[in-house]
Amino acid sequence: MNEKLTLKDILGPMRLPFLLLPPVCVALGASVAFWRSGEINGWYALLALIGAIAAHISVNAFNEFFDFKSGLDAITQKTPFSGGSGTLPARPQAAKAALLTAILTLLITAAIGLFFFNIHGWGIVPLGLAGLILIVFYTTWITRNWLLCLLAPGVGFGILMVMGTDFVLTGSYSLAAALASLIPTFLVSNLLLLNQFPDAEADRQIGRRHLPIVAGRRTSSIVYAVFLALTYLSIVLSVALHYLPPLSLLGLVTLFIAIPAGRGAYTFSEDIPRLLPHMGQNVLINLLTPLMAAIGITIASFLA
Repeated sequence: MNEKLTLKDILGPMRLPFLLLPPVCVALGASVAFWRSGEINGWYALLALIGAIAAHISVNAFNEFFDFKSGLDAITQKTPFSGGSGTLPARPQAAKAALLTAILTLLITAAIGLFFFNIHGWGIVPLGLAGLILIVFYTTWITRNWLLCLLAPGVGFGILMVMGTDFVLTGSYSLAAALASLIPTFLVSNLLLLNQFPDAEADRQIGRRHLPIVAGRRTSSIVYAVFLALTYLSIVLSVALHYLPPLSLLGLVTLFIAIPAGRGAYTFSEDIPRLLPHMGQNVLINLLTPLMAAIGITIASFLA
């Protein structure tokens, strides 16, 4: 018997609790645009935010759909930070709705991109095309290559969202935005990297080849620590080279979370239950570091 879909069936594959990341990345890009130009178009900023959230929903829904179809959901050990929403294994009839959600939100992102293409011209095309490719092919293709799988999340949320927001608000690219984008670039790659630790055995069975599968969790935890260090180094260098204001250093306040997170990832790389608190710390680092940097840049813009 066909059961009617509920609102929970529709919203589940969107992974709403994880949608805090695009606003933070857009805020960082907007703060750089404000620092550069002294003003921003609020409507353009809102469109950039809607496009970023739609892109995140799209990649989430595609991931839910393809993981369900591949059988991965049936063998994955779910945690609060990994393993999907669990919606489709519990409600298989919602699979088509998840795919439709992925396609519709992809079209929303593309439509917003076309709007900004009409405003700013061809400059937005490289970022836009790269974003669409990441959304569509992340689950089915990118996860089969360990290096692409490691870098793609950070590129999507860092380089594409931060630099893209700065571009649509100013009409030009800047080294300031490129350097600021390194913050979420390293952090979001780390977010997905650590979240892959519990899934490694299940992912291997369906042909994925991310870093914890190829190099092991212990080696991956060292890469995690290096990416954390590069995050904070990028903030310091951006200020030292005078591309971002000194108040950007507010992003360093999360070091007190990052140090135990890095140590915990290494110590408990093979002990998933004891790793979980550090996965939670990793989420906080991802949200608070770019947010605090954005706040610092915005305050500096008002004071300038």
